Amino acid sequence: METPGIIKTDPWLKSWEKKILARQRKAAEMEEQLTGGVPLKEFANGHLFFGAHREGGKLVFREWAPNAEKIFLTGSFSDWRESDEYLFSKTDNGVWELSLESGVLNHADLYRLSVIWKGGRGSRIPAYARRVVQDPDTLIFNAQYWDPPDPYKPVNTAPDLSSGPLLIYEAHTGMATEEQRTGTFNEFREQVLPYIHRAGYNTIQLMAVQEHPYYGSFGYHVSNFFAVSSRFGTPDDLRRLIDDAHGMGIAVIMDLVHSHAVKNVNEGLAELDGTGWQYFHSGARREHQAWDSLCFNYGKPEVAHFLLSNCKFWIDEYGFDGYRFDGVTSMLYLDHGLERSFTSYDDYFDGSQDEDAIAYLTLAGRLIHQVKPGALCIAEEMSGMPGLAAPADNGGMGFDYRLSMGIPDYWIKIIKELPDERWNTGEIWHELTQKRIEEKTVSYTESHDQALVGDKTIAFRLMDKDMYDHMDKASQSLIIDRGIALHKMIRLVTIATAGGGYLNFMGNEFGHPEWIDFPREGNNWSYFYARRQWSLAGDKRLRYHQLGDFDREMISLIRSDPDYYTYQQHLVHNNEDDQVLAFTRGSLLFVFNFNPSASFSGYGIKMTPGRYRVKLSTDKPAFGGFGRIDENIEYVTDWNGKVNSPHYLNLYIPSRTAVVFEKQKARSIYDKGQA
Repeated sequence: METPGIIKTDPWLKSWEKKILARQRKAAEMEEQLTGGVPLKEFANGHLFFGAHREGGKLVFREWAPNAEKIFLTGSFSDWRESDEYLFSKTDNGVWELSLESGVLNHADLYRLSVIWKGGRGSRIPAYARRVVQDPDTLIFNAQYWDPPDPYKPVNTAPDLSSGPLLIYEAHTGMATEEQRTGTFNEFREQVLPYIHRAGYNTIQLMAVQEHPYYGSFGYHVSNFFAVSSRFGTPDDLRRLIDDAHGMGIAVIMDLVHSHAVKNVNEGLAELDGTGWQYFHSGARREHQAWDSLCFNYGKPEVAHFLLSNCKFWIDEYGFDGYRFDGVTSMLYLDHGLERSFTSYDDYFDGSQDEDAIAYLTLAGRLIHQVKPGALCIAEEMSGMPGLAAPADNGGMGFDYRLSMGIPDYWIKIIKELPDERWNTGEIWHELTQKRIEEKTVSYTESHDQALVGDKTIAFRLMDKDMYDHMDKASQSLIIDRGIALHKMIRLVTIATAGGGYLNFMGNEFGHPEWIDFPREGNNWSYFYARRQWSLAGDKRLRYHQLGDFDREMISLIRSDPDYYTYQQHLVHNNEDDQVLAFTRGSLLFVFNFNPSASFSGYGIKMTPGRYRVKLSTDKPAFGGFGRIDENIEYVTDWNGKVNSPHYLNLYIPSRTAVVFEKQKARSIYDKGQA
């Protein structure tokens, strides 16, 4: 095989060429073993075979349960009794089948499987159930047959994400309401979706879509992989939400959990056929000790088929535009990457990796792009595995982007540990721009992770309890002034240096205070912190709207040039003593003064000759600033008239301020020297 492209890009990987080639071969062998040579998109159709389907006037149920000795269909239609009338027949390869006359099960009827195995029995939810609901009195989850007489049919075309900056709004449907309860898909569609559209984001990353029994898990302990979480609404409600988003030119990607599954026996896959290893590893590898969950056996063909079909299902059935794969680090390593620093390339190729999982992820990306060309595959991965977001043909795993998970950790670290006067602009530049050249990344200052209970949003870290008493415009607070200024600067420098995309968790764009804490026994099942206080951003007496208004202008600036993220950043000035950082990207010049006390007049920044105008200033009064930047004048580079002397843009840069300038085109042939 030819030397993989990632090695040509990074010669340091040469020592691991055999391992990289072996991974390519393993993915190819797994694909051949699974598909027998047919395209992946024609193979990954488990959802069209298993589960409940109308076929030739019959309603046919199929389930893979190799350890079962008998399976009965029970439900509201049979008073939950086992009957030979509803006894499955065993076919080949551990597959069970039951064919019923039409009308035995009607729309919204509840059902389950009664599975009998040697030495035991249990009531189970089918693995491919498409709707699962919880009884409000008994709290028991059951499958629900979903066949509405007039299903919703999408009318809008999905947007094209192949060009333009990727700007992601991460959202959780349940906590997207201000009321102290669980929000719904319909409320999100009617109230939040227009807000996201106005805010300028072009992609929504929707969390907690797959059914999960414990609300407080944030959707990451999935029980039913093909079922929409019923606590937010019906399947048609979700379809309409996605369709309306597409009508606004907004893509919707799903937070997909294939890294583990909930341990619940009655709700999930844990012991569906009486064994603990039908879908999962046996022995010590079965349980994820840190997450209290179960680990899939990706090398088992039936498990790979199940998960690949799941990838295709959500795109085909609901119109999703791709996925953010959760917990990829946990999948890549046999020890899940726990308590490891990943300081050497040895850590990525030393035999401690789950090569089956790596092959599965490679095939998942290939499948997704076959099913929907242009779909997004984003990896939540913190170890820095080389090639993760490089094409599989080049020796990578085929993700389109990886999340820059070190950036939010870095911001939290310096906010917590360093006084403002010790913020090092060179270090900031390094942390925000370091990435592998062959990979695209999504940068962010905070996702939902940074705001969970026990932690704080960046706004709350900067301003803390003063947010309760001094966010009204009539109040005076140096703490609030500092927090407002830095909140804008941190976001601007992060989005400006991003390597392909930017992400924001809902509400954080306007400085949502406090933290996220879902209802649980420890807080008396309160929803107080499991909501978004949108009214704060809408109240013109408060300063929250100023942060939100700035965020909207910042997003608009990045969107104004569809090619923005194709340009390289060029550092033009870094003075760590002054704490002044400046860089260009395309036609834009970004200037940051992180100094907490010193403003600079006539500050010279070496630039190519030209005229510049202000495009965005964090100091604008409308954004909670002090109006110290004259946004109406034209800034012209200066030089001393000597041959080969550098040109300087002499600026007034107030403390804790960032300004974005745009280089102007030449007005005529007579001032090309200033073009």
